[in-house]
Amino acid sequence: MRYLEDFDEGQTFELGEEVVREREILDFARRFDAQPFHVDAEAAKKSIYGGLIASGWHTASIFMGLLVRGLLYDVASMGAGGIDELRWLKPVRPEDRLRARLTVLGRRPSTKHADRGLLHCMGEMFNQDGERVLSIRWSALLARSPGSAAGPQR
Repeated sequence: MRYLEDFDEGQTFELGEEVVREREILDFARRFDAQPFHVDAEAAKKSIYGGLIASGWHTASIFMGLLVRGLLYDVASMGAGGIDELRWLKPVRPEDRLRARLTVLGRRPSTKHADRGLLHCMGEMFNQDGERVLSIRWSALLARSPGSAAGPQR
Protein backbone atom coordinates (compact mmCIF):
# COMPACT_ATOMS: atom_id res chain seq x y z
CA MET A 1 0.00 0.00 0.00
CA ARG A 2 1.28 3.48 -0.87
CA TYR A 3 0.74 6.38 1.51
CA LEU A 4 1.22 10.15 1.19
CA GLU A 5 4.91 9.88 2.13
CA ASP A 6 5.53 7.40 -0.68
CA PHE A 7 5.02 10.06 -3.36
CA ASP A 8 7.51 12.72 -4.46
CA GLU A 9 7.12 15.82 -6.58
CA GLY A 10 7.87 15.05 -10.22
CA GLN A 11 7.07 11.33 -10.01
CA THR A 12 5.09 10.03 -12.97
CA PHE A 13 2.93 6.95 -13.26
CA GLU A 14 1.81 5.39 -16.52
CA LEU A 15 -1.77 4.28 -15.90
CA GLY A 16 -2.47 2.08 -18.92
CA GLU A 17 -4.48 2.46 -22.05
CA GLU A 18 -7.92 1.82 -23.44
CA VAL A 19 -9.49 1.76 -26.89
CA VAL A 20 -12.68 3.81 -27.19
CA ARG A 21 -15.42 1.90 -29.01
CA GLU A 22 -18.23 3.57 -30.95
CA ARG A 23 -20.87 1.59 -29.02
CA GLU A 24 -19.46 2.93 -25.72
CA ILE A 25 -19.51 6.51 -27.05
CA LEU A 26 -23.16 6.13 -28.07
CA ASP A 27 -24.24 4.37 -24.86
CA PHE A 28 -22.55 6.91 -22.59
CA ALA A 29 -23.80 9.93 -24.54
CA ARG A 30 -27.38 8.68 -24.82
CA ARG A 31 -27.50 8.43 -21.05
CA PHE A 32 -25.46 11.46 -19.97
CA ASP A 33 -24.70 13.91 -22.82
CA ALA A 34 -27.06 13.44 -25.77
CA GLN A 35 -25.73 16.21 -27.99
CA PRO A 36 -26.04 15.32 -31.70
CA PHE A 37 -22.27 15.02 -32.32
CA HIS A 38 -22.13 12.38 -29.55
CA VAL A 39 -25.20 10.29 -30.47
CA ASP A 40 -25.93 10.69 -34.20
CA ALA A 41 -23.21 9.79 -36.72
CA GLU A 42 -24.94 11.63 -39.57
CA ALA A 43 -25.49 14.81 -37.57
CA ALA A 44 -21.90 14.56 -36.30
CA LYS A 45 -20.58 14.51 -39.89
CA LYS A 46 -22.24 17.90 -40.43
CA SER A 47 -20.86 19.35 -37.18
CA ILE A 48 -17.58 21.21 -36.72
CA TYR A 49 -16.08 17.86 -35.66
CA GLY A 50 -16.75 16.11 -38.98
CA GLY A 51 -17.76 12.89 -37.23
CA LEU A 52 -18.82 11.21 -34.03
CA ILE A 53 -16.85 12.18 -30.91
CA ALA A 54 -16.96 11.05 -27.28
CA SER A 55 -18.44 13.30 -24.64
CA GLY A 56 -15.76 15.06 -22.63
CA TRP A 57 -17.36 13.55 -19.53
CA HIS A 58 -16.90 10.11 -21.08
CA THR A 59 -13.24 10.91 -21.72
CA ALA A 60 -12.83 12.03 -18.10
CA SER A 61 -14.52 8.82 -16.94
CA ILE A 62 -12.07 6.76 -18.98
CA PHE A 63 -9.22 8.61 -17.27
CA MET A 64 -10.73 7.87 -13.86
CA GLY A 65 -11.04 4.18 -14.69
CA LEU A 66 -7.41 4.02 -15.79
CA LEU A 67 -6.34 5.92 -12.66
CA VAL A 68 -8.15 3.51 -10.35
CA ARG A 69 -6.95 0.36 -12.12
CA GLY A 70 -3.45 1.68 -12.80
CA LEU A 71 -2.63 3.19 -9.40
CA LEU A 72 -5.36 3.76 -6.82
CA TYR A 73 -5.96 0.08 -6.02
CA ASP A 74 -2.56 0.25 -4.33
CA VAL A 75 -2.94 3.67 -2.67
CA ALA A 76 -4.44 4.66 0.70
CA SER A 77 -6.87 6.99 -1.06
CA MET A 78 -9.51 8.77 0.96
CA GLY A 79 -11.14 10.45 -2.05
CA ALA A 80 -10.88 14.04 -3.24
CA GLY A 81 -12.66 17.31 -2.61
CA GLY A 82 -13.09 18.19 -6.26
CA ILE A 83 -11.25 19.10 -9.43
CA ASP A 84 -9.22 22.27 -9.79
CA GLU A 85 -8.97 22.20 -13.59
CA LEU A 86 -10.31 19.97 -16.36
CA ARG A 87 -9.56 20.55 -20.04
CA TRP A 88 -10.73 18.63 -23.09
CA LEU A 89 -8.02 19.45 -25.59
CA LYS A 90 -8.85 17.34 -28.63
CA PRO A 91 -11.90 15.33 -29.67
CA VAL A 92 -11.83 11.61 -28.89
CA ARG A 93 -13.13 9.49 -31.74
CA PRO A 94 -14.21 5.87 -32.15
CA GLU A 95 -11.24 3.46 -32.10
CA ASP A 96 -8.88 6.02 -30.53
CA ARG A 97 -6.37 4.32 -28.24
CA LEU A 98 -6.00 6.48 -25.13
CA ARG A 99 -3.04 6.32 -22.75
CA ALA A 100 -3.11 7.98 -19.32
CA ARG A 101 -0.38 9.36 -17.09
CA LEU A 102 -0.32 10.94 -13.63
CA THR A 103 2.35 13.40 -12.48
CA VAL A 104 2.79 14.31 -8.82
CA LEU A 105 2.95 18.10 -8.46
CA GLY A 106 3.52 18.08 -4.70
CA ARG A 107 2.20 16.92 -1.35
CA ARG A 108 1.43 18.39 2.04
CA PRO A 109 0.26 16.94 5.33
CA SER A 110 -3.08 18.17 6.60
CA THR A 111 -2.89 20.92 9.20
CA LYS A 112 -6.14 19.69 10.81
CA HIS A 113 -5.85 15.90 10.63
CA ALA A 114 -2.49 14.30 11.40
CA ASP A 115 -3.46 11.00 9.75
CA ARG A 116 -3.87 12.40 6.22
CA GLY A 117 -2.67 14.89 3.64
CA LEU A 118 -3.08 16.15 0.09
CA LEU A 119 -1.33 14.87 -2.99
CA HIS A 120 -1.43 17.49 -5.75
CA CYS A 121 -1.78 15.74 -9.11
CA MET A 122 -1.89 16.38 -12.82
CA GLY A 123 -3.43 13.78 -15.08
CA GLU A 124 -3.07 13.64 -18.82
CA MET A 125 -4.46 11.45 -21.55
CA PHE A 126 -2.98 11.03 -25.01
CA ASN A 127 -4.34 9.44 -28.18
CA GLN A 128 -2.50 6.97 -30.42
CA ASP A 129 -0.78 9.88 -32.21
CA GLY A 130 0.63 11.24 -28.95
CA GLU A 131 -1.76 14.20 -28.96
CA ARG A 132 -2.91 15.29 -25.53
CA VAL A 133 -6.71 14.97 -25.39
CA LEU A 134 -7.33 15.66 -21.69
CA SER A 135 -5.62 17.37 -18.77
CA ILE A 136 -6.88 17.41 -15.21
CA ARG A 137 -5.53 18.86 -11.94
CA TRP A 138 -6.77 18.00 -8.47
CA SER A 139 -5.68 17.25 -4.94
CA ALA A 140 -6.22 13.71 -3.73
CA LEU A 141 -6.73 13.01 -0.04
CA LEU A 142 -4.37 10.23 1.11
CA ALA A 143 -3.75 8.56 4.44
CA ARG A 144 -0.35 9.07 6.04
CA SER A 145 1.86 6.06 6.56
CA PRO A 146 1.20 3.92 9.67
CA GLY A 147 4.97 4.11 10.26
CA SER A 148 5.03 7.90 10.36
CA ALA A 149 4.68 9.73 13.65
CA ALA A 150 1.37 11.12 12.41
CA GLY A 151 0.15 7.99 10.62
CA PRO A 152 -3.39 6.66 10.66
CA GLN A 153 -4.83 5.91 14.07
CA ARG A 154 -6.37 2.46 14.11
